[in-house]
Amino acid sequence: MSIFPGKTLKAIAKELNELTQTPPEDIQVIPAEANLAMISAWIRGPDGTPYEGGYFKVTLELGTDYPTTPPKGFFKTKIFHPNVSNSGEICVNTLKKDWKPELGIKDILLTIKCLLIAPNAESALNEDAGKLLLDDYDDYAKRARLYTGIQAQGGKSEYLQLGSKENNTPFISKRKREDEESSSTTTTKPVVTVKKKKALRRL
Repeated sequence: MSIFPGKTLKAIAKELNELTQTPPEDIQVIPAEANLAMISAWIRGPDGTPYEGGYFKVTLELGTDYPTTPPKGFFKTKIFHPNVSNSGEICVNTLKKDWKPELGIKDILLTIKCLLIAPNAESALNEDAGKLLLDDYDDYAKRARLYTGIQAQGGKSEYLQLGSKENNTPFISKRKREDEESSSTTTTKPVVTVKKKKALRRL
């Protein structure tokens, strides 16, 4: 049973469809199965940043009162970043005080991508990264690139596969897909017309 009202569920599924069909630059959403409360995506490290060349998996956890309250965001890929804690929790105003119910999954993912371009040292969850960003950017960038090279290489193949035309298909729920597969394998009796019945009697 879904934790969301029908209207919210349809809105989430619709947005996932749109994100799958026309993904934002450097972002690929991982198709959900039955649980729409957990949205995952890959974000490619933007060019010209210490995260360039890396592929970062992020997860959004939607609560029962979404979109009234914002989801929680986490980096599943380890990253050295002022606004990401050692456990992966993301500190970003869009997910907290600046949240508005009309914002959606796309807005959140784009905001997280922007954090990779412009970290905010003033709201640091990783104090070491925040201090280094303020005191010595070159050292901060060097350490961030080191993390990127070690931790953020494994998602490249899945990111590229999700972005291929063959995989750029609309999102459908697991239950709906199972129903469609079941109906497609059901055998039906051939239709015998009146003319065919008369012809068979003459034989």
